[in-house]
Amino acid sequence: MRGLLAGLGLALLAGASQAQVPTEGYARDGRTCDGYARAPIETVRGMCAGIVLAPPPEGLRASKRTLHLPRTLLALADGSFLVADLGTWDAGRGSLWRLTPKPGAEPVLKRLLTRLDLPHTLAVGPDGKIYLGEMSRISRFDPDAPDPQATLTPVVTGLPDNRLHDNRHPLSAFIFDRDGALIVNVGAPSDQCPPKPGQSACAEAERQAALWRFAPEGPGKWSSQPSVHARGLRNSLALVRTRAGTILQAENSIDVTDPAWPPEELNVIRPGAHYGWPYCMGANQPAPAWKASKVSCASFTRPQVLMAPHGAPLDLIEYGGAMFPELSGKLIVTLHGYRSAGSRLLAYELDAAGVPRSSKPLDLTPGWRAVRGRRPDGAPVGMAVAADGAIWVADDRNGAILRFARDRR
Repeated sequence: MRGLLAGLGLALLAGASQAQVPTEGYARDGRTCDGYARAPIETVRGMCAGIVLAPPPEGLRASKRTLHLPRTLLALADGSFLVADLGTWDAGRGSLWRLTPKPGAEPVLKRLLTRLDLPHTLAVGPDGKIYLGEMSRISRFDPDAPDPQATLTPVVTGLPDNRLHDNRHPLSAFIFDRDGALIVNVGAPSDQCPPKPGQSACAEAERQAALWRFAPEGPGKWSSQPSVHARGLRNSLALVRTRAGTILQAENSIDVTDPAWPPEELNVIRPGAHYGWPYCMGANQPAPAWKASKVSCASFTRPQVLMAPHGAPLDLIEYGGAMFPELSGKLIVTLHGYRSAGSRLLAYELDAAGVPRSSKPLDLTPGWRAVRGRRPDGAPVGMAVAADGAIWVADDRNGAILRFARDRR
């Protein structure tokens, strides 16, 4: 057991520890991808990856990069992007940047916000203003103000302060529902919440490992008392509301040494549903920590789609750009995991209701694992679709911003 726990701890910290040592960067060979230096990533026919910003091919420690751990992106109307930089896995070290692209040259970076606590999600609210999620709060700010830091105004506070080394899932993610409500990820404090003597249930699962709903109370205002919208979700960093109104979640399942289990999940979120954590995983199979308790998995909501184990899905978008009409209406998923299922962008078909219709996705990046002298393992996190339909991706472990575009060669 001690060896297993140690292994789980190492797995948890893999992203953080790998970011502290130099890793090989993306090689450049003079070729381009729609005006940007071509990244040596193998993609589906008709697509290529361009390097907007990345350390040199010999790599750099995260602390030496301009962007240390870029996590998420938001496209702005003027063609620039907001970039949330985690900084390190410590409170107060995050920042937010404005990136103005310069095809064929280094982009212009301007830091707008500093001293952020593990910043993650960026989104445009129903009021047209910009919202940012940190570890324990969601705030609104104006990126065009002379001093954006002075405009940073919390609108939701008191989210669980899940610091990484005390708890497992410190990052807040959120989306806006159709009525303007905020649907917020509250990650599980532990991996499996193993039962203590005399316990028949996990107390952590009562309000955490859940999606909280903050009801709207007027323009730019939300209730201070959330309800639990859905539960039994270990970590819901990947959330999207499709154009049909369906909310989808990609579940990061438990950490075990078995490379073939448990699968990650795509879930259709329904109010009041319980999706199984910590008792049951994947196709409603008991979690190792709860097998002896003989829990019944029959009452939990089953996943819509089972994904490859340990892929670590971290973002979902419904593609609607003009550059790739063949992807129109498809669900794009980033897989951040360091095992073989990770380092990918996948595309799933959606039906008219915004529900994934098949468990067999299109692998948009079949060659993104490390190749010495050419590329590192890809670590895609957040995505944004630009006005021209290109898909921008933040690659945190490698300190890179990449642009997936039509291959015009």
